Amino acid sequence: MTTLNEVAFRLSRRPRSVPRARSALHAVLADWDAGDELLHTAELVLSELVTNALRVRVPSDRQVGVRIAHSSTDGLLRLEVSDAGAGRPVVRHPEPEQTEGRGLWIVEALSHRWGVSGRVGGIGKTVWSELKAPDLVPAPVTREIAAIAVQAGQSVRVWGAWRTVRSIRSERHAAGGLAVVLGLDAGPPLRVAAGEPLAVRTAPAPQVRRAVDSVPATKEEFS
Repeated sequence: MTTLNEVAFRLSRRPRSVPRARSALHAVLADWDAGDELLHTAELVLSELVTNALRVRVPSDRQVGVRIAHSSTDGLLRLEVSDAGAGRPVVRHPEPEQTEGRGLWIVEALSHRWGVSGRVGGIGKTVWSELKAPDLVPAPVTREIAAIAVQAGQSVRVWGAWRTVRSIRSERHAAGGLAVVLGLDAGPPLRVAAGEPLAVRTAPAPQVRRAVDSVPATKEEFS
């Protein structure tokens, strides 16, 4: 039986999006019981991919898409970063004294495999990296997880009761960083920091999809 754990979200084209992506990844992998070595490697790879995407020459209102996924079939952690830019990035091999141009060189060195593909149903490209992660485990039926890892259809315990999550979106947190807004089956939406732990109850399923944004990015958002 294949279990797919997945988180997807979008970032604005600002330098602070790099630490936000790293923070979100840290919350997700901690929730998936990742070891320190995998966590450190994945944070470094994702930081380089997001940094490169932010340097692409496109209008400043075009967002950067991030997807974090793990499949129990191949035991690989897949990191994807999408942007609206044309062309394909090329690995450079800078001299030791050079301080720039090492992004994809680092990604290539740390990845089990990596590549570039066109965005399905939209313009631009997706640069992806896969890391060996055979020890990541699927979520149990009930536990505490970071808010960014919650998926639609799960139940979260808030205000002393279990509420079913109907929709999920991300936005900027007032104190900085990423916030998650959960639309519930009853009561007002719940707005919390991405790393905020929430008690979650979910029925086991052969495939688990977790997305921060309930509506995928449209072509216009990247065009």
